[in-house]
Amino acid sequence: MPISEICNREVVIVQRHNTILEAAQLMRQHHVGDVVVVEERGGVRVPVGIVTDRDLVVEIMAPAIDQTVITVGDIMVTELATVKENAGLSETIEYMRAKGVRRVPVVDRGGGLVGILTLDDLLELLAEELLALAKLVRHEQKKETMSRR
Repeated sequence: MPISEICNREVVIVQRHNTILEAAQLMRQHHVGDVVVVEERGGVRVPVGIVTDRDLVVEIMAPAIDQTVITVGDIMVTELATVKENAGLSETIEYMRAKGVRRVPVVDRGGGLVGILTLDDLLELLAEELLALAKLVRHEQKKETMSRR
């Protein structure tokens, strides 16, 4: 299954010049733990960084920096790990593990932002798959019991 089928296509985005306060307000408004920083390149939104709720706490709140003057570009993670939309599930999980990231923007062939995939998304998907397998086992056990009466 390609990642494009399971990624969240409603990505909260900002630009480098947005303040940290604006980013935090967007995270709260949309109930997300990150914003993806994008640049417009030829009419395409290309992800260039990411800021997480943890970044806000560690980089801004803990040292008590003024959130109205610091921009997203000042603290964003620039070594952005992204995954192509046609990547497989196992491949993406391994990539996220190797990079040590909980979130990856999903991009098309041209590098344009398609969506985002988070660890939470993966856990939910895998839990649903495990539940389906458990139901299969239960169904087979009932079927066998009924056939042997």
